[in-house]
Amino acid sequence: MGSGALFLFTNKQRDKIKVLYWDKTGFALWYKRLEKAKYKWPAKEQNEVFTLTQFELDRLLSGFTIIGHKPVQINDFTMT
Repeated sequence: MGSGALFLFTNKQRDKIKVLYWDKTGFALWYKRLEKAKYKWPAKEQNEVFTLTQFELDRLLSGFTIIGHKPVQINDFTMT
């Protein structure tokens, strides 16, 4: 587990993502929720392991699709 591997999980609605990793002292969990969009994720039937580059991971977490690199459209964003 100390290989620097990240494990990504999404919910059924595909608007939340969790990243599980080992940080040398224990497991850490990172969580992100998209307000008005969905993550592009393989179908449930495709129970495969995918290897992503850091660039692809950054794009995915920024709301882009990994295939085709299309941005997620965000309308009327306000920060409170």
